[in-house]
Amino acid sequence: MARTRTPVVSGWFTEDASGGGFRLLGTRCSACTAVFFPREDAYCRNPHCPGDGELAEVPLSPRGRVWSYTDGRYRPPAPYVSDPDAPWEPYTLVAVELEAEGVVVLGQAAPGVGVADLAVGMEVEVVGGVLNEDADGATAWTTWQFKPVGGAR
Repeated sequence: MARTRTPVVSGWFTEDASGGGFRLLGTRCSACTAVFFPREDAYCRNPHCPGDGELAEVPLSPRGRVWSYTDGRYRPPAPYVSDPDAPWEPYTLVAVELEAEGVVVLGQAAPGVGVADLAVGMEVEVVGGVLNEDADGATAWTTWQFKPVGGAR
């Protein structure tokens, strides 16, 4: 049976395999050119915006530089749902300043990338990844992840 790939949050990224590749989607205000991620569809969040701008969806830079990083070595406490019988897998979080926009985006590192593989200022790229799968394996819940550029990972 083929798995259905379903975004964890609809409209925040695209997995366009027809040349565009995986890209985060943000919005840009036409009045002040501010860029937002996560996207904003109601109003410009820039307090210095002159107003009356239109918000348009824009694909964000596929690359950026590590701004900060850390690891998560504990199971989240309540109210987060977590199966206490499932083995806990530590994960790495990366804050990345996107190349063109200067926006800092937080995401998980790609599988196999740990804190020892990262450094502030290192170039990384955004890639698609699987956050989790349904118990029956029919749906893979997809999200974005970051991996070092030019690495074997």
